Amino acid sequence: MQKHAPPGLTLPQVYTRALALLATERNLAITLAFASVVVGLIQLIEPILFGRVVDALSNKEGAFGLIAMWAALGIFGITASVIVAVIADRLAHRRRLAAMADAFERAITLPLSYHAERGSGSVVRAIISGTDGLFWVWLSALREQLTAISSIILLVPTAISMDWRMALILAALAISYIFMNVLVMQKTRLGQAAVERYHSDLSGRVGDVLGNVTVVQSYTRLAAEAEAMRSLMSHLLNAQYPVLTWWGVLTVLQRAAATITMVAVFSIGALLAGRGEMTVGEIVSFVAFAGLMIGKLDQIAAFVMGLNRTAPTLRTYFALVDEPDAIPEKPGALELPPVAGDVRFEDVTFRFPASEQGIFNIDIHAAPGETVALVGPTGSGKTTTLSLLQRLRPPHGGRILVDGHDICDVTVTSLRHSIAVVFQDAGLFNRSIAENVRVGRINATDVDIERACRLAEAHDFIMQKPGGYQFVIGERGASLSGGERQRLAVARAILKDAPILILDEATSALDAETEAKIKRALDRLRENRTTFVIAHRLSTVANADRIYVLDKGRIVETGKFRDLAKGNGVFARMVAEGGFTIPMEKEPAD
Repeated sequence: MQKHAPPGLTLPQVYTRALALLATERNLAITLAFASVVVGLIQLIEPILFGRVVDALSNKEGAFGLIAMWAALGIFGITASVIVAVIADRLAHRRRLAAMADAFERAITLPLSYHAERGSGSVVRAIISGTDGLFWVWLSALREQLTAISSIILLVPTAISMDWRMALILAALAISYIFMNVLVMQKTRLGQAAVERYHSDLSGRVGDVLGNVTVVQSYTRLAAEAEAMRSLMSHLLNAQYPVLTWWGVLTVLQRAAATITMVAVFSIGALLAGRGEMTVGEIVSFVAFAGLMIGKLDQIAAFVMGLNRTAPTLRTYFALVDEPDAIPEKPGALELPPVAGDVRFEDVTFRFPASEQGIFNIDIHAAPGETVALVGPTGSGKTTTLSLLQRLRPPHGGRILVDGHDICDVTVTSLRHSIAVVFQDAGLFNRSIAENVRVGRINATDVDIERACRLAEAHDFIMQKPGGYQFVIGERGASLSGGERQRLAVARAILKDAPILILDEATSALDAETEAKIKRALDRLRENRTTFVIAHRLSTVANADRIYVLDKGRIVETGKFRDLAKGNGVFARMVAEGGFTIPMEKEPAD
């Protein structure tokens, strides 16, 4: 099970923060709140009119005026309730989509470490369940809760003015509801938080398994993964059953309190009426008051119950949108001007949290148009080094300069606009080929896309697909071969046309023929660009202008391929172990 931070916001804070998200449409929300109070007032007046009609009929007086007023108020109240409900529904839907967009935009800006720790399934649940919870809070508050609260608040002085003794019965009912709800919330708070954690773990597990379904099938993990899911579900139910039991007990206690209240109202009312201290109509009004209060208290109790269940998902949502930037942008950060491609690492150090791993005192220089290679054993720090150039991580020491500009002083967007990356994993979306390539430049035309694909030697295989450039390639490009995926990644980088290029194991795990095609495409891509190459296949770095050999986070060798291969260091050992032949020097031209 993944680790979770303890809940930070209290239940009232969760509620007020949810309502605060309506601030962008404050005037409409305030108008709806006022309308809800008016509806609550109308609902309170109806029992009074009901009682007066009964007294008028008992005394054989004219009651048609009162009945007409009652009917008019009823029709007006129903109409107002419908209008408030429809407008509140539309407002809640708009704000839900806006909240979902905000959370999505926040999620895609967070570092890979955040997503790796929580898992994509948990992040998706935080967005979907969180915004569903917000929608429910807004709709309940605007359509029901304000009306219920205003009815109860106005009912108290009205009941006291009619008969304080009968009002005490209603007050006792209200106090008992409050006491019971507070007690049950205290008993279920931790349990409900545990339920949400299990839900989050369940979502994360589903996303993890479905994302690796080929591995699950190939290793016949079907039964094992299904059993693991059932185990998680069992833990979820074990956490949820006590919570459900407490809320069931609360429902029984509330029904008992409501029944006792109605009996008390009739009994005390009958006693007072027998003494001549209360009319039949007033008894009827108090019975209606009791029914109204029970209904409104049930609404509020159901809302509080739902809010208590929803609070953990809302806390998770707020934690997502509040997650601080891994690399906060400096106030007044400048746009990086057009880049020639001179890149320098000056004594750069980065250490992973709670670890001795990282990179230390790195000095690298790549002049405009040069190709620089980073090689070394797995875990030596190659990818980490170039992630610092993209500001995916913040350096803990030293600085990185692009054309003399410290990258910490420029905007992240302008820096990344100047860098194109071809990853080992092509990183394709479940969209059309054209859409995947257009990721490189959003305003590219179809002609631009075709040109980039031709340069990447991808056009021919694209035209063999159903629909050509409109062929949808499946999740992570599942409908394409490995070589086809890589060529689309190269086409995307060609289309971006950035002055700095990073090739991160771009030709790994490919057959010789496919690698040759991609290498030709990469050679075209590298022309007139400052290129950083990360590679385990030493054949891909044979023509690099300079090779930096990393081991345990430090640069241990620097030089050209031939010179390093003749030495006695790490690089020479890698050449020997890889069985790679040192390339012959070119003879001088006549």
